[in-house]
Amino acid sequence: MTARLFPLFADLRDRTVLVVGGGSVARRKVAALLDTGARIVIGAPALDPGLAALADEGRIETIHGDFDAAWLDDIWLVIAATDDGAVNRAIAATAETRRIWANVVDDAELSSIHLPARVERGPLQIAISSGGGAPMLARHLREQLETQFDESLGVLAELLRRSRASIRERLPDLPARRRFFDRILAGPIPALLRRGDAISAERALQANIGAASPVRGRVALVGAGPGDPGLLTLRALRLLNEADVILHDRLVSADVLALARRDAELIEVGKQVGGDHDATQSAIHRLLVDHTLAGKRVVRLKGGDPFVFGRGGEELEALRLHGIDFEVVPGITAAIACGAYAGIPLTHRDHAQSVRFVTAHTKSDDDGIDWRALAQDRQTLAFYMGVSGLERIRDRLIAHGRSASTPVALVENGTRASQRVITGTLGELPELARAHRVSAPAILFVGEVAALATRLHWFGATPLQRAPAPAARGEPLARAA
Repeated sequence: MTARLFPLFADLRDRTVLVVGGGSVARRKVAALLDTGARIVIGAPALDPGLAALADEGRIETIHGDFDAAWLDDIWLVIAATDDGAVNRAIAATAETRRIWANVVDDAELSSIHLPARVERGPLQIAISSGGGAPMLARHLREQLETQFDESLGVLAELLRRSRASIRERLPDLPARRRFFDRILAGPIPALLRRGDAISAERALQANIGAASPVRGRVALVGAGPGDPGLLTLRALRLLNEADVILHDRLVSADVLALARRDAELIEVGKQVGGDHDATQSAIHRLLVDHTLAGKRVVRLKGGDPFVFGRGGEELEALRLHGIDFEVVPGITAAIACGAYAGIPLTHRDHAQSVRFVTAHTKSDDDGIDWRALAQDRQTLAFYMGVSGLERIRDRLIAHGRSASTPVALVENGTRASQRVITGTLGELPELARAHRVSAPAILFVGEVAALATRLHWFGATPLQRAPAPAARGEPLARAA
């Protein structure tokens, strides 16, 4: 896999940039550099008329002749824009030995830095790069963005730049300042600038700065779904981009966390197997309250849906006790999402008229579960957190009348690229899980619809069927989260 480029905006004021080449390509590169304040030096045997005119005007300096390594003395950046591949390679190699950033036009492999396609609106710039692999795509996207962002954005950026010091003085706390900008950008000021009323826009901004005051934080309890970031709601995505602090479960996928704002503080608060869950939950309550009272916007990010076999209700009760505002954003619970991604319809006119969500994670053998009701046929059972209790589930269902031949399906890492589906029968369930080394996160489906996974699967690998080899009944199963 090709390494990603790390985007930067370079301050080239009074720093020397060397462009090697005297043709039209070099002229385009120089044009992009003219407004940066850099000292631009052109090295080439001859210059095209456009470059010669810039030299006559004193806007660029020139070195006449063929490339020489001495040209790189005291250089910050070099751009190789010749039509001679050997010369370009020599420039790149010399720059590498001197630790000088080099861009070789139309040669991504030789370049240690890439010049992106840009959309400019005053001091505001949007840079687009394909890593040198698809420059036409970057150019196409730039053309699209040019039509979407009007010139008023440059005026807005300049207005905010001039007011930056007073805004920071009025709102020294970063979360409060961020919320201030959210209000400003969602308010009437951008519209005033679009219609050319810069005076009214500046008056409105100054009035908002004068009235600004620290704002108390708030909490959003957000369902992350089972893993695929595409299953997040739009509201969840917006809150992840606004959050100052994100308290997340251990099994929230890395792809979902990657959607958070880059400078958000990520705190893992997932419970560990064998740990003191009540103590961990109390610590979560303290973190929620402390960060919110500090004026931060907090997202409590829970796998699946926060109100399905989670402790979201307890967390909201703790917030209400402290008078903290909150909102709840539901997520797609694992049974619905994993069933869909495994090709298992939870209800079906021919097989199941109801579905039950059951937690297999209990404190004792006296679990309070109505096993007789669960053993009824023509229904689908979805067991959460059941990997470590498969023997108990099998034995109790069969003891209460469910047939050992009832189809079952285990869905591991449902909705993720690593999803696995294992199908079989209730009677062989523990051996099936041991043989395929099923581990959390996984969900168990019991019922006739589970057999449909072999015909209706559409995502990931083909479902595995039956145990590949006998496994010792006494061998421990993988532990659940």
